[in-house]
Amino acid sequence: MNDVAQTNFVGRSMARREDRRLLTGRGQFIADFELPHMLHAVFVRSPIAHARIKAVDVSRAAASPGVVYALSGPELVQELPPVPDTQLSLPRKWTTLVQHKFINPQQPLLAYDKVRHVGEAVAVIVAESRYAAEDAAQLVELQLDPLPAVLDPEAALQAGATIVHDKFATNLIGRFTVGKGDAAAALARAPRRLRRRFHHHRYAAMPMECRGVVGLHDPRTDSVTIWSATQVVHWLRREAAAVLKLPEGRVRCVALDVGGGFGVKGHVYPEDLLIPHLARRLGRPVQWIEDRREHLMCSCHSRDQIHDVEVGFDEDGRILALRDSFIVDCGAWNPIGAGVVYNTAVHVPGPYKIDAMAFEARIAATNKVPNAPYRGAGRPEAAFAMERIIDIVAGELGLEPTVVRLRNMIRANEMPFPMGMPYRDGQPIVYDGGDYPAALEKALAALGGLKAFRERQGAARQQGRYLGLGVGCYVEGTGVGPFESALVRIEPSGKIFVTSGACPQGQGMETVFAQVVADAWRVDPDDVVISLADTAAIAVGFGTIASRTTVTLSAAIHGASEKLRAKAFAIAANMLECASTDLELRSGGVGIVGVPGAEVSLAKLAQAARPGWDHGRPAGVDAGLEETYYFEPPTVTWSYAVHAAAVEVDIELGRVTIENYAVAHDCGVVVNPMLVDGQIVGGAAQGIGGALLEAIDFDPEGQLLTASLVDYMLPTACDVPRVNLIHQHSPSPLNPLGVKGVGEGGPIGPPAAIANAVADALSPFKVEFDRTPITPQRIDEAVRSAARVR
Repeated sequence: MNDVAQTNFVGRSMARREDRRLLTGRGQFIADFELPHMLHAVFVRSPIAHARIKAVDVSRAAASPGVVYALSGPELVQELPPVPDTQLSLPRKWTTLVQHKFINPQQPLLAYDKVRHVGEAVAVIVAESRYAAEDAAQLVELQLDPLPAVLDPEAALQAGATIVHDKFATNLIGRFTVGKGDAAAALARAPRRLRRRFHHHRYAAMPMECRGVVGLHDPRTDSVTIWSATQVVHWLRREAAAVLKLPEGRVRCVALDVGGGFGVKGHVYPEDLLIPHLARRLGRPVQWIEDRREHLMCSCHSRDQIHDVEVGFDEDGRILALRDSFIVDCGAWNPIGAGVVYNTAVHVPGPYKIDAMAFEARIAATNKVPNAPYRGAGRPEAAFAMERIIDIVAGELGLEPTVVRLRNMIRANEMPFPMGMPYRDGQPIVYDGGDYPAALEKALAALGGLKAFRERQGAARQQGRYLGLGVGCYVEGTGVGPFESALVRIEPSGKIFVTSGACPQGQGMETVFAQVVADAWRVDPDDVVISLADTAAIAVGFGTIASRTTVTLSAAIHGASEKLRAKAFAIAANMLECASTDLELRSGGVGIVGVPGAEVSLAKLAQAARPGWDHGRPAGVDAGLEETYYFEPPTVTWSYAVHAAAVEVDIELGRVTIENYAVAHDCGVVVNPMLVDGQIVGGAAQGIGGALLEAIDFDPEGQLLTASLVDYMLPTACDVPRVNLIHQHSPSPLNPLGVKGVGEGGPIGPPAAIANAVADALSPFKVEFDRTPITPQRIDEAVRSAARVR
């Protein structure tokens, strides 16, 4: 047996094993995937935001050289129904606790009655090459009867507004209220009150790899295989089986190497289902690869919320009541339903103790690209509203914002802390541990300290320079259910094989879970084989969304390993002629406690467990050495962080330079510190982009104005500062490893921290920045407007 040190692998910064292939050009992404005789699909997309479809003529395209098949939406709807209910189901407990109403428009695979946003697919061309398909797509003739486009979510909810989905006679497709205490009475009693409107604008995930799908049909078994750049292979298999009217056992879904997801690939799209249908119909494999323009006009956008917040507080800055009525522009369809919107409501309070709160959310349908999760999924909007309110309250009272935060923060000795509202799993929200004030103080210390900054700020103003410091605090529910699966098998080679429904997109899951398994079995990580994102490997799984995989899969691995260890010990006890209670795991095997050399390797145990001949397996022990476990979390764990930004604002150019940036973060037990650091810094870069640069804009007719990366501005290395990271550790009691989620946290804090920092820098002008992005134009307008008033 290998000599494996008994020190833990969990907690070590280990190089990503995935990088062996990814950095040497041996990774395989969906666009790299080739099958013999593969056809290529191109979609014809609406050039109009809102119109009735009178006719779609694909005849000229069908006759074009190289074209094998052309299909329009009106033709397809006769063959396939609309997409099944794709929204995440709401737990029964939640539906009984939260007053709500949701309408679920079902999206067709191709539009057939109306087009509802620019870029909605109305036809598909399948050809021998993508070039031929692209050429033929230009020949499709659309007869569209234009309708007024509704683009403003508030206007969409007004009487007389153009209706996006005629059958519902309303654009209000979702609504709920939730709260704690009597907010109205507490506001009426509050010594001070103020109101503000906050707008967190529309932007979206921009993974390096766009979406893509390959479908293959096997006529012998009438089964299909789908390769998709998705985060949810089992969800896709389930919906594909429903659309194709096949048993799930006849549908296999695989995600190859996926070049980033960030939520935009976290649900099932029409293309995921139409491509395997075409492969089945044509008897040849079919591939569709999304280009960047399509990604910007067809893959889901995110954010886009308007919050009207009223807060009641006393002279010391203690928040007594909070009321938030907000609207979410969900675009033409609502793929995820209540998930993002409810996330926003329950994350608004953040790390603060507020006795009376009321939230009302409305979801408006408009003629824009659908809105769905992007890294953070409703939480950046919540933190932006809450953290701006804190700074505004401080300004009203002439107090340092840090003082107001500390006066309202939940203390470490108050943990676990009940918040008095249900989470989206229906369970009561209870923060499961942490020290929020310490995180705030450490983040400020990492910037050199608040006092020193204020001295430097004052000196800079004497020189005509404008420095500002801003903070963005948040908490994040992570590791949400309903479940995740793990299968653990000891192979005759002694290797440990693990598979799950989780789907990696670059996070380093193969490395992280090899570390978890190595500790569970006292083996080297190189002796662990991790296979993910393949429905053929495990029957049931959930997928990778919502900062959940480290929490749920590590716990599932633990549960499967506990069951498997009992079986392995029973076999070892029979082979070593001892009681199973006398055994322990040892460097790749099982041995008798206190008896050196009295041991049997995992390889021999696996061989002994084989069915058939007597290899040492005792009577009453089933053959095989593998176990499957489904971890169903009791509720979420709560990560948190404080982001602090020091900026300089050039009022002549409207330019914001981030001079220094710090994050104090707590995600419980850290499995791989290097990868956690990468998650936080990468997420912070996306949050900085959302705060200052990235924006999806439409003209009054609903035409996308940011249809390429020339217009949609992503942050570069010049825009992202070095991030000072401080880790706190409050292990969660809700799972065996004590881990909390980390994947989505990075983008939550930057918009709030940067907005507060810019407002602080420009405080001599008495201006506020209550909408994102904070562009040079908006800074210039604010300064000029303030100068006119003065």
